[in-house]
Amino acid sequence: MACCVLQITGLLFGGIGMVGTLAATVMPQWRVSAYIDGNIVVFETIWEGLWMDCISQLGIRLQCKFYDSLLALPSPLETFRALMCIAVVLSIISFLMAIVGVKYTHRTEEDSQGISIFLLAAGVAFLLTGILVLIPVSWTAGRIIHDFYDPEVPTPLKRELGSALYVGWASTALLIAAGAMYCSF
Repeated sequence: MACCVLQITGLLFGGIGMVGTLAATVMPQWRVSAYIDGNIVVFETIWEGLWMDCISQLGIRLQCKFYDSLLALPSPLETFRALMCIAVVLSIISFLMAIVGVKYTHRTEEDSQGISIFLLAAGVAFLLTGILVLIPVSWTAGRIIHDFYDPEVPTPLKRELGSALYVGWASTALLIAAGAMYCSF
């Protein structure tokens, strides 16, 4: 019975982590404009994401623009896009493998070895997905923090951590927890 509860919990964690990975990938709030030096009159907020930039004016009007050229993007952004897209696909595959493994765990008593290999593969895939999400999210956060405290970066170009990074970290934690649960079988 405890095995079944652990499998369902892993499935829930993996499903929420999968949705969080997709959300973090498409959210434009990776880097958010910082307000420093006592500037309390703020008319616009700038969001920078993997796919687009957005400007919110007075919290009323939102304008978003996709990046014009793939060739003009900085190479870290291209890499982060690729890692997050791979993570989304891998999270969907691992979630589907976990569903199949959980569904047939108790139905087939004679082939429990095949099902446990299926659950192990789902666990490894969840762990790999968590690592793939962790790399671009943490790298971006490190870069933002470095630039924020760098005196050579002009104040208007300083950014803060956006909500997509927090979603990415939460997704990473859930995916790694789900992977650990399935690898424990």
